[in-house]
Amino acid sequence: MENVFSLKGKVALVTGGSRGIGWAITRALAAAGAHVVVNGRDPKALEARVGELAAEGLSASAAAFDVGDEKAVVRVVAETAERHGHLDIAVANAGINHRVALTDFATADFQRVLDVNLNSYFVLAREAARPMIRQKSGRLIVVASMMGPIARPGIAAYVASKGGAAALTKALAVELGEHGITCNAICPGFTRTDMTQIMQDNPQITAWVEGRTPLKRWAEPREVASVAVFLASDAASYITGHSLNVDGGFAINA
Repeated sequence: MENVFSLKGKVALVTGGSRGIGWAITRALAAAGAHVVVNGRDPKALEARVGELAAEGLSASAAAFDVGDEKAVVRVVAETAERHGHLDIAVANAGINHRVALTDFATADFQRVLDVNLNSYFVLAREAARPMIRQKSGRLIVVASMMGPIARPGIAAYVASKGGAAALTKALAVELGEHGITCNAICPGFTRTDMTQIMQDNPQITAWVEGRTPLKRWAEPREVASVAVFLASDAASYITGHSLNVDGGFAINA
């Protein structure tokens, strides 16, 4: 029987793909058969990650650039599609946070978070859509967050950016569907990554997360990554414009 979850022969680009959830997604897509172009800002870190995948017999290449550099995004997407003849999957994952009380939140910091967490997603989707429209197929995957539909104090820019990313997902889905392109968002809950390490190290926050989450634990990055494989595969061929919570039930637990 055909394996509808296989990504054999597919080419994927993952931004922020060398750390945290992005690295888990990179590994999972490669393990499913895709060649993954892994993005980050540190060339040495990227080459190390590509080496790790090669040691496992998986296919990957590095693309070092800042997602906030529009010209770099345009160039890398075009080069990737030209080099491989197609671009099948684009994962907008790179993200940052800035934690500060609203009255101390500088406009420049608010804009910086939006530039990375929302504007760069738009640019990646726009550029990836070009080859996908030509080939009449593609998968756009946005890593949003459960912080967007719900919120916490001190992260106004993050909440705004991730809520915007989920809304952008819907806009992309309705515009690109006729070209055979799906666009969906993944909304992780509290996940064990270096970005959340400061929260994990706080016993009160950890107790609150585990107490509020019906599954009584944090998510592991691989649990988010498996959803990316699903959305990138033929198994999700009739799903578009959807934001899928991967939060252990946190958002539904009053």
